[in-house]
Amino acid sequence: MKIAVVGTGYVGLVAGTCFADSGNIVTCVDVDTAKVSRLKDGQIPIFEPGLEALFERNIKQGRLLFTTSLADGIEGAKIIFLALPTPSGADGAADLSAVRKVASELSKLIKTYTVIVNKSTVPVGTAHIVHTILSENLKEDVFDVVSNPEFLREGVAVDDFLKPDRIIIGTSSPRAEELMRQLYNPFVRQGNPVIVMDERSAEMTKYAANAYLAARISFMNEIANLCELLGADVDQVRKGMGSDSRIGRRFLFPGVGFGGSCFPKDVRALATTARENDYDFKILKAVMHVNDLQKDILSTKISRYFDDNLKGKTIAVWGLAFKPNTDDIREAPALTILARLLNKGVRIKAYDPEAMENVRQVFGDKIEYSTSEYEAIQDADALAIVTEWNEFRNPDFDHMKKIMKAPVIFDGRNIYDVKVTRDKGFYYDSIGR
Repeated sequence: MKIAVVGTGYVGLVAGTCFADSGNIVTCVDVDTAKVSRLKDGQIPIFEPGLEALFERNIKQGRLLFTTSLADGIEGAKIIFLALPTPSGADGAADLSAVRKVASELSKLIKTYTVIVNKSTVPVGTAHIVHTILSENLKEDVFDVVSNPEFLREGVAVDDFLKPDRIIIGTSSPRAEELMRQLYNPFVRQGNPVIVMDERSAEMTKYAANAYLAARISFMNEIANLCELLGADVDQVRKGMGSDSRIGRRFLFPGVGFGGSCFPKDVRALATTARENDYDFKILKAVMHVNDLQKDILSTKISRYFDDNLKGKTIAVWGLAFKPNTDDIREAPALTILARLLNKGVRIKAYDPEAMENVRQVFGDKIEYSTSEYEAIQDADALAIVTEWNEFRNPDFDHMKKIMKAPVIFDGRNIYDVKVTRDKGFYYDSIGR
């Protein structure tokens, strides 16, 4: 099948590459000329494990193409995916200007029956908006609009796409449903469900899923903070909770707050949608408030340890991306922590396997970028662990103790055993333990 993907951001590039790898001819469209040129040259603008091999293979086989021309990109396409940016506006609402603009352009280009798919995370009612825009220049029998939300986790997005837990298809059109089922059939051969529902329910499903997972994280962060006050161990609490089949083990790890391109934006957008419909979504307000406070936990611990006398201190920071196995720093807790420490006059030596160049675009030379985790802690007064990359999990503690100015660790992800670390002679402060 020939398909088009409009937008080569995180979702668009992963989706386009994976669709091509199942035998489709995929043309990705983007207005960024320099970006398209790099993609044509085989350069991937994001770090995502497993993506590069698929990307290179499908370019070589001629199944994955790139263009800046919307007209050229959609020519002959049976399905057009809109994987466009929908950033938060000042009021928290998702900005649909890119979606509206492309929908308007498509209304003048589509000639034969085409399915237009909203792949981006968009507010409830967006499928109707796109349908209305397309209807300005197109007859009803020439197109259908489908909501097909993505559920990709950065760091394992390729696996998530190739082996999805479920496929959500929001449509009232049997014709569109048949095409979408045909497209996704190779990905659900093991029996994972394809769930068909109305467009608004599909749009709400995406927001509801992300908001619930964000709520679990904020809840556990609150539990962790209370554990510290009461002398309990949040790790033991988490294990006790997670063994309950009604709760499960996932998304119960406390830390320094959530970030990334999905959870913060989606929680804000859903809360805004509720407010616009005169509904006070109290839980979402609390989730956002707790997350904002949690991003200050580590810098507060560091400041307290040094009696708020941080000027001239050297703090090493391990991990800058919002999670491991990605270079994404959008709303990453590390950004808040770095800013707080810089405001206290701290010298920061940071290391992250993938995200340092992105952080450099934010902080420039205000912080120092190290070539390894050990270079970062050389002569450091303390170490702050912000992202739980695997390479940080089993360090040489004896070597660390020798090269650090003081054996002090603030662990924002609870990756070390409290007793082991303290037995090694470190001052060790983690979350909720």
